[in-house]
Amino acid sequence: MVYASSIMSTDSKPSALARRIHGWSWQAFPIGMGTGAVYVTMSGLKNHPSGLTTFETVFYILNIIIFCLNTTTLLLQAIFYPRQSVRLLKDPVKGIFVPLIVLSFATIIIGTINYAVPAGLAGPDFIYGMFWCVIYMVFAIFTCFPMLMIWFNNPHDISKFTPAYAFLVRTTMLVGVVAFNVLKVMQPQDTRALGVLLTGYFFQGICTGLGFFMTFFYLGIYILRIMTTGFLDGHQANGAFVACGPPGFTALALINLGDRARQILPFHGHITERAGEIWYAVSVMGALMLYGLAVFFFFFGVLPYWFKVHKHLNEILGCWALTFPNVGWISTTRALGDIFDLKGFYIVHLIMTIIMVTVWFGLFCLTALAFWRGLIFRSKPEEVIQDTYPLPPGDEEKGVAAAPDHGHGNGH
Repeated sequence: MVYASSIMSTDSKPSALARRIHGWSWQAFPIGMGTGAVYVTMSGLKNHPSGLTTFETVFYILNIIIFCLNTTTLLLQAIFYPRQSVRLLKDPVKGIFVPLIVLSFATIIIGTINYAVPAGLAGPDFIYGMFWCVIYMVFAIFTCFPMLMIWFNNPHDISKFTPAYAFLVRTTMLVGVVAFNVLKVMQPQDTRALGVLLTGYFFQGICTGLGFFMTFFYLGIYILRIMTTGFLDGHQANGAFVACGPPGFTALALINLGDRARQILPFHGHITERAGEIWYAVSVMGALMLYGLAVFFFFFGVLPYWFKVHKHLNEILGCWALTFPNVGWISTTRALGDIFDLKGFYIVHLIMTIIMVTVWFGLFCLTALAFWRGLIFRSKPEEVIQDTYPLPPGDEEKGVAAAPDHGHGNGH
């Protein structure tokens, strides 16, 4: 810090843009995921007026803009402030948000299928390539395992455990969901459709954390933690909603993949038509039980939420967990309405969609206010300077830890 102080005594001061780039973090991706959650839930409304599609498209475009802004800013940070970039990757709190770049991109693919394909801006071949090459081969694998090696290389306190820790092993959480969306624009007789179907089923097994059962291990640790310490409080109260995601998205994927399976598999002669119906029925039964678990975790998080969460504007980023983890079970509600032809499911889906949109507007305004006040995504001048200039001789080995991250907005 003496070295940093000597630099601060000079006339050079970091610009406002430099402080923003240095202070950016991977916690920005939940904003885009929350934006994607709006058009994903709205697209499933039973009575869907045509004008609503335009409104959803605006959110889809906004999601792309947010994604490009986040990736570009973090890339600039890695170029100009590599020590800060490495520091964020190894941070025990902010590092768990790195895999969200994969999940955020998955919501863009779903939006592309829903809005770009009908408009003639993309075709089945383009969607197939995005699914297989980007989501599966590149993002999911090469983001998941390096972060696992970094995070699990150090011990962690179970008394501070939060479901958000599972982000590290949920980079393929939406593969099953993306798969059945991809199959919407592919013909059942296409041999590639069978590959997408099987890949969706296979990765749905690891969609919620390196194996479906791995997710339940995390949820079991979560229950153990609140049994010993009580409900999550402070910024961690937001993480309680993350527990809704794994069972909710898995239920949604099972229903839709099962529906596609009874169309694709008999067509290719792999199973009989009756076996396809059995496959679908088993998927619905399993999805219904997972749906109940997701709803339970939702109420388990929402009932004590207002009394436990900190009402601090600098912790607003963690509140975005109120949006995207709930998309799975909300969309499953609509799917169950179609299966059992019960109007009550449609009403619940409509109510939750309205709440989702309302929460998004509230969080977006509060996040913009926190950004304007410099409470998030802005580093202190001395931190920027310390990562800008070379360290003095003898301190190179401590480069990564030389400037502790005092960025604002932590919370998961």
